[in-house]
Amino acid sequence: MIKLSLAIILMLVVFKNHGATITVYDQNRQALPNSVVWLTPVEKVQKSELSEIPFIMMQKDRQFIPHILVVPQHAKVEFPNADSIMHHVYSFSKSKTFELKLYREQPQTSVVFEQTGVVELGCNIHDWMLSFIVVVDSPFYAITNEQGQVSFDIKQGKYTLNVWHEGFTDFSQVESESILLSGDDFSYQLKQKVKPIIAINVDEFDDY
Repeated sequence: MIKLSLAIILMLVVFKNHGATITVYDQNRQALPNSVVWLTPVEKVQKSELSEIPFIMMQKDRQFIPHILVVPQHAKVEFPNADSIMHHVYSFSKSKTFELKLYREQPQTSVVFEQTGVVELGCNIHDWMLSFIVVVDSPFYAITNEQGQVSFDIKQGKYTLNVWHEGFTDFSQVESESILLSGDDFSYQLKQKVKPIIAINVDEFDDY
């Protein structure tokens, strides 16, 4: 009887915390990689404390690495320069405006992202350098893989599903929808078109 009861409890725990796989499709019903997906619980949950370890947006080989960085609200981000040349990082985005003037190696201070939203980054010296930081109000976030999928190990219940892609015509906009996760996988088709992403090559002959 005791063994049976323990088995039932374990089954209930697994069922309650069953993970969810979400697939994002574009308007042509094609799986869409590199989409930022995050789930915001409808019911209030206790906020977890932010780690003191900062997130990293590096400049290397005259590019931002990673191209897209997702961070929770109030996160600290550092911008180390791994190149032998100087960079000048800036953003004029509504969610966060800042400027790290010409520097090598490590800027003196990290940048705190207090507001949610999409922050576009650039380098004032190298025009082709472009990157995004997506600031979210949830600990449940990920970027879709080549199959357009992300997986979350979360409890079942009501959530707001949020999706963003840099191919949006207005990339400050985020698509959101209320969903009920009940243990089954979920698919989401974007309401807006996604523009093709044109890769901009590094200028190898630039001495700066």
